[in-house]
Amino acid sequence: MPALMIQGTGSNVGKSMLVAGLARAARRQGLSVAPFKPQNMSNNAAVTADGGEIGRAQALQALACGLEPMTDMNPVLLKPETDVGSHVVVQGRHRATVAARDYAALKPSLMAPVLNSFNRLRSAYDLVIVEGAGSPAEINLRAGDIANMGFAVAADVPVVLSGDIDRGGVIAQMVGTQAVLPPGDAAMVAGFLINKFRGDPRLFDDGYALIEQHTGWRGFGVLPWFGDAWKLPAEDALDIAAGGRDRGRKVVCLCLSRIANFDDLDPLALEPGLSVTMLRAGQPIPGDADLVIVPGSKSTRGDLAFLRAQGWDIDLLAHVRRGGRVLGICGGYQMLGQVVTDPLGVEGVAGETPGLGLLDVRTRMEPEKRLTRVQAEHVSSGQMIDGYEIHIGRTEGADCDRPFARINGTDEGAISADGRIMGSYLHGMFRDDGFRAAFLNDLGVAAGPQSYGDAVEATLDALADHLTQHLDLPGLLSVAR
Repeated sequence: MPALMIQGTGSNVGKSMLVAGLARAARRQGLSVAPFKPQNMSNNAAVTADGGEIGRAQALQALACGLEPMTDMNPVLLKPETDVGSHVVVQGRHRATVAARDYAALKPSLMAPVLNSFNRLRSAYDLVIVEGAGSPAEINLRAGDIANMGFAVAADVPVVLSGDIDRGGVIAQMVGTQAVLPPGDAAMVAGFLINKFRGDPRLFDDGYALIEQHTGWRGFGVLPWFGDAWKLPAEDALDIAAGGRDRGRKVVCLCLSRIANFDDLDPLALEPGLSVTMLRAGQPIPGDADLVIVPGSKSTRGDLAFLRAQGWDIDLLAHVRRGGRVLGICGGYQMLGQVVTDPLGVEGVAGETPGLGLLDVRTRMEPEKRLTRVQAEHVSSGQMIDGYEIHIGRTEGADCDRPFARINGTDEGAISADGRIMGSYLHGMFRDDGFRAAFLNDLGVAAGPQSYGDAVEATLDALADHLTQHLDLPGLLSVAR
C-alpha cells in the first residue's frame, strides 16, 4: 500500500505534528492510516499493549489514526542516558547500551528490523505516513542511515521536505539541502512545504517561488502557525507550559538533565485553575509554589547530582517547611527517598547516592525493567488510574505502608506521614479525569469542565482542518506510493 515520508530541514521543524495532522486528515477521508518513524531519539516513551516501548510522538500519531500504539510504529528508539551514550530499543525491547561513537557500527544491523516493521504496517493499512529524524542534509551521517534518506531509498518511499520559517533562513534551508544531497537521494524528494508561518502567508509568495525555481521541487503550500499545538502532548519538556497561563495554584516541574516521560504534565497544563512552570537549570524554585513535581529520569543518580548542582535540594526543603507539597514520579519518586543504590551499575557506574530524604524509602536498581500498562486505584480518593510503568529499580521502606495507589490489591508508591510528600511509579496518572479532579481538589483547585481526552481529540481535528485548509492535501496524498 502507499507510503509518504515527511522529512525536515532540521530538528524540531514540526515533523511530528505534520504527521499527526496528515494522518487524522487522511483518516477522515476514509483511509486506514498508520504512522511510522524508523528511528527516534527520546526519553519520552509510551508503553504498547504488548509490553514494548516506542516514542511518545508515535503514540500521539497512533491516536490520530484511531489506533493503539504498536512497537512496529517506531522500531528503533534511542534513549539517551548520558551525553555520550544511549539505550537502544529495537522493536520495543532493549537491545544494547552503546556510546554514541559506537552506534554507527550497530546501525547497519538495524535496517532489517526497520524494514520488517514497516512492511508489516504497509501490508495492513491503506496508507503509512513516515516521519524522518533530524535532517537529510546531515550527509556526514548518510552511511548506514536508517532514519532519513537511507530508509526512503531502501523502502522506496517518496519524501516531502518541511522547513520551519519561524527560525528564519528557510530558503537557504531548502536550497542548501538539495545542494548537498547525493543525486539518488535528491531524486526521492517529491516536493516541499513551509511550516510555522506567522502572519499572512501571501507575504512569502516570492520566497516560495524562489525555492521552486532553485530546486525544481513541487510546493505543497505554506502552513500558518497552529496556535493550539501546545494542547497536544509535548515532544519537548519546555513546550508543556507554552499556553502562557499565569494564574491559580502554582505547579512547578523540575527540568532534569535526563527528564523522561514528561508528558505526565500535559493534562495539568490545560487546567484553567493552574499555572504550570517547567523550571530550567539555574532557576530557583519559587517561594509561592503550591506543588513541586520531580519527574521521571533516565539516570536517577545522575539527575540527583544535577538537581543538587542547581540548589533545588535546598529549595525543596524550604518548600516543604512552608507547607508545600511534592510529588515524585518514577525516577523522581526514587530521588525523594533516603538512598539510591546501583550495585551492578545498571544506570552507569556502580555505587550509591544519597537521596533527598523526603520519604522514608530506599531504592535498589535491578537489571530487569518493568514495562507494563496498569490499572490502579488511588488510595485516598478511590479514583481509578489507567497508567503505565516504565522503570528499573525496587523501592521499599516505612512510608510504603501509606501507599499512593493499589494495583490488583498490591500497594504501590509511598506517602509521608503528613501526607504532603508523595511518590509513585505510575506514569500517565493525570490523563484520567476523575483522578485529576480529586488530586486537584486536595490542592484547593476545581478541575476544568473538559475531558482531557476530548480536548486532545478536538485539537487533532482542528489540526487536520488547519492542514486541509492551507496545504495541497490531495497533492500530498497523490505522491504517496
